Amino acid sequence: MNSIDPNRLHNFSAGPGTLPLAVLESVCEELPVFAQTGSSVMEISHRSPEYIQIEASARERITSLLGLSQDWHILFLGGGASMQFHQVPLNFLPHDGQAGYLLTGSWAKKAHAEADQIGKGRMIASSADSGFNYIPDPSLWDLSSDDVYVHYTSNNTIYGTQFQSTPDVDSPLVCDASSDFLSRPIELDRYGLIYAGAQKNIGPAGVTVILIRDDFLDTRKNSLPTMLDYGTHAAKCFNTPPVFAVYIVEKVLDWLQDQGGISGIQKINHQKASLLYSTIDQSEFYKGTAEKTSRSEMNVTFRLHQEDLEPVFIHEAAKHGLLALKGHRSVGGMRASIYNACTLDSVKVLVDFMKDFEKRNG
Repeated sequence: MNSIDPNRLHNFSAGPGTLPLAVLESVCEELPVFAQTGSSVMEISHRSPEYIQIEASARERITSLLGLSQDWHILFLGGGASMQFHQVPLNFLPHDGQAGYLLTGSWAKKAHAEADQIGKGRMIASSADSGFNYIPDPSLWDLSSDDVYVHYTSNNTIYGTQFQSTPDVDSPLVCDASSDFLSRPIELDRYGLIYAGAQKNIGPAGVTVILIRDDFLDTRKNSLPTMLDYGTHAAKCFNTPPVFAVYIVEKVLDWLQDQGGISGIQKINHQKASLLYSTIDQSEFYKGTAEKTSRSEMNVTFRLHQEDLEPVFIHEAAKHGLLALKGHRSVGGMRASIYNACTLDSVKVLVDFMKDFEKRNG
């Protein structure tokens, strides 16, 4: 039970994902009046000392969690990660140049398509031949020293795959880390830019966090549209940011530090994923859809051997308080999104239900 609502259930939504209960309770307490402002945080100026402190605190927490140096800018922008699909090549891909793209799912494909509108988005590797159920073997990648950057999606929410290590390439890496940001450590020295929609691991929908290294920022093109120029936002707060979303992100970052930081949450995430995958692997009733060496610790995708039972599974799971387990409409099946704020207890409840469902229907 909790002080918000005793009817709050186990949420496995792929995004917007579940938020820490402690954060929601804190927001409830502060919502009518924030600090000593006399109004809610949604009603104060984004240039007020109170909001400036919120953003400063969020940046300090990200810096501390990741061990960022002063060479990195931290931006809070609107438009979602999908905006970055276009904004990245707009800033960094010359019309007569090329960038490498690793195609491991729908979002990576969309990013690649946007690059082709600007210059040449060169496909380095793809797992489309097997329905994106694996990460391509690095030994088979078509790398080129002429790529101004290499773009990849670190975790693929639809297909349940995840890069198990940082791509080893000579060009600066650009990463869409939307669905595993701050769930595990990042080898920062390999990256030029990292972007992540907040609504999976670190906050609500409405804000995208962009980390951009100063020397990579300096390589951007001239005469860019003001709002789409990363330099505009790195220099100052140019326009009204997503105030309420950033406010919640700051609280989630505080919560994350209380979990032991990234190393602490990584251990919890591994426990959750191991428990769920072992349940699938020990059964002949369930089957995972991603290759074992490419499995995601954020989105666990699986099917039933009797696929006609899948709607029954999803319906009964909902009756047992297990929400949003239906797989993406493009692939079907089931998907349990177990982002940072999804608790180990919720995964245990899911596993117990899966075992009971198999006993009754296997």
